[in-house]
Amino acid sequence: MSTEPETTEDAEPGTPGTAGATPAEGDAAAGEDAGDRPAEDAAAGEGAGDRPAEDAATEEGQAGRLSEAEAELLAQRAERERIEQRKAEKKAPIEAGAKLSGKAADLLAAVRAVESGEKPAATVFQEPAPAPRRSAPEPVRRPQPVAAETAAAPTAPAPEAVLGVRRVLGEGGAPETLAPQVAAALGEGADELLRADPWQLLRVAGVRPEQADGFARALLGAECAPDDERRGRAVTVWLLEQAALAGHTALEMPALLAALAQRGVPEPESAVQDSIAEGEALVFQDALEEPGAPVAEAEGAEEEQERPVRVLVGLERYALAEESLADGLARLVNSAPKQDGSAEEWERLAAGAGGSTGELIRATAGHGLVLHTGGEASLAEPAALLHAARSLGLRAWAAAHGPLGRDRFAALLRRAGEDDGADSSVATVPGLLSGSEGPGRDADGALDLDLLVVLDAPQLDVETAALLTESLPDGARLVLAGDPAVLWSVGPGRVFADLLAARICPQVASRLPDPGPLGELVSGIGIGELNQVEAPGKELVIVPVRDAGEAVHRTVQLVVDSVPRAIGVPAEETQVITPGHGGAVGTRALNAALKERLNPGPGRFGGFDPGDRIVHSPAPGRAVPGRVVKADAEGLHLTCAGESVVVPKERVEQSVRHGWAMTAHQAVGSRWPAVVVVLPGDAAQALSRPWVYTAFGRAERHLSVVHGVEQALPKAVAEVGAKPRTTRLPVLLAPQIGR
Repeated sequence: MSTEPETTEDAEPGTPGTAGATPAEGDAAAGEDAGDRPAEDAAAGEGAGDRPAEDAATEEGQAGRLSEAEAELLAQRAERERIEQRKAEKKAPIEAGAKLSGKAADLLAAVRAVESGEKPAATVFQEPAPAPRRSAPEPVRRPQPVAAETAAAPTAPAPEAVLGVRRVLGEGGAPETLAPQVAAALGEGADELLRADPWQLLRVAGVRPEQADGFARALLGAECAPDDERRGRAVTVWLLEQAALAGHTALEMPALLAALAQRGVPEPESAVQDSIAEGEALVFQDALEEPGAPVAEAEGAEEEQERPVRVLVGLERYALAEESLADGLARLVNSAPKQDGSAEEWERLAAGAGGSTGELIRATAGHGLVLHTGGEASLAEPAALLHAARSLGLRAWAAAHGPLGRDRFAALLRRAGEDDGADSSVATVPGLLSGSEGPGRDADGALDLDLLVVLDAPQLDVETAALLTESLPDGARLVLAGDPAVLWSVGPGRVFADLLAARICPQVASRLPDPGPLGELVSGIGIGELNQVEAPGKELVIVPVRDAGEAVHRTVQLVVDSVPRAIGVPAEETQVITPGHGGAVGTRALNAALKERLNPGPGRFGGFDPGDRIVHSPAPGRAVPGRVVKADAEGLHLTCAGESVVVPKERVEQSVRHGWAMTAHQAVGSRWPAVVVVLPGDAAQALSRPWVYTAFGRAERHLSVVHGVEQALPKAVAEVGAKPRTTRLPVLLAPQIGR
């Protein structure tokens, strides 16, 4: 990717610039895809995409078929769904807090920073990779998949409950406009609970320990002390929530104790034990395998030896989800799939396909769980698999991360020969689970299918993956397909990576390379090499910039003028990707500049006008591109992937952003004809190989790189891998496989 300095102001694609531009000036945020995580002092690590403040809701299962653990998990999710709906039913948006000052204004600003995505989460939980370990005892197995049912319609907090919370907030100097959020988060008797334990304010997204401390001092006076047990428990739970936002399903005890000490908890061990005793956290002991240790021959010898253990602490919802996921995966691995089609028929189809496509068909024929890896071109292989399975009479479905991926795969199915019903055999993962898309459920509540191919598998967090596996009927086949080099899921866990490392089922690596100069570039990035590639058709252009202002100017110039004129890709088909939301070259600044050129208007409804490109986030980790149609008393009317969506006015600020520019986490799972990746000088710390691979890989025909990070780009590609995440899935799987 060697280039020469650019001398003209109106540079077009195909006119390369120097990669050695000076770092961008200004204060652009360098946090990677931080999305809407709770505010922290440290710069963000891996991002949470466009995360609203509320937790994603899931559906309740059939109570009669649930174990206690699973029933508790689904009950918690139903409660979170009710919380989200309560907020949506508020009659008016929360005031901006202009009349507040001092501590109250700071607290409201912190909450708003989270809801708008301005501030990223902390990276205090970055830990070294754990030592090799043996498995913990097998968790309770769930004998049957659980069918999800629609939860009861949630209701808004009662006006008297909100009024009571408002009084308590006022006494403590906190913004009273937070009352509906607090009432929804704490539930019945919220005012009494908040008065008895002021640190419960930490349950509101965006509130930090120091702000909760100020609120507690105002309420409790002389009774407020750093060693208060209530404070220790609340901060422990808050830290575990922050860890989940960073991707961990649990934390090792030393890391949690160190973080508690940093937050001024005098006796961290007591705080953790109190949280465990109160049921607010769970503790696990995973046996570690000592390097070079001899294998015990006698059955009881292992019990007699002292074995080191890894002690972890986690929140119940993620612990139960991970155990449920392990159970569901073990059920698929250990059970034989239905005999749909003879072995000879499967082999005939595999032999006819040949190559890695044939390997995928053979593996799927005889196994309940199969992993498939590869880049964009490799999607042709799952498409061929679905076509083969449907020719044998199987009820075969595919599910993509989002609607753009769904539509793209449906088109691929049609090209593979699935002319009839291609659109009706592809869904999104959220649509499949909610029942709005897909085959529906059978009499037992399981998904009514024989084969499910999940695309974009690295985007599966533990909760979503658990719901999918537990929803599959006995004898069904599950194929998880995806590119292991892209960014991991927004939610906690690293399901696809853990399964690849565990090697508990067949793995088929595609041998179909991504074509052209862009395919060559991205393939090199995947193995840590930023190669120079020939781009005779202007497939790749490097545009050097010196500062933040120039980065914004060149980005707008590329989208509005240069790419349409030189490449023939209109502005509405060109996507801008940048590392973060905030700062001088974040999504907000770029979207403001692009709106001014492409769809100027007064922004009468929450800053939006008809025709604006937007990103709608109906749930954490989900980003659906679309456009604004109109606004009225009902809310903001959008069209997203061909579907009409109405966002209530009180939800617009939290769940809708302008979408000419987005983060890599928002863009994952989608592709556009042309992509402009913006790398301002102060984004160097946010760059990693997965981020660059994901951002560059979103382009189909043309990629422009607005380059201001000098040598940080090749260094990130060569040296900075994915941030480690602490998970328990491999430990939970080990004792169950082969039983």
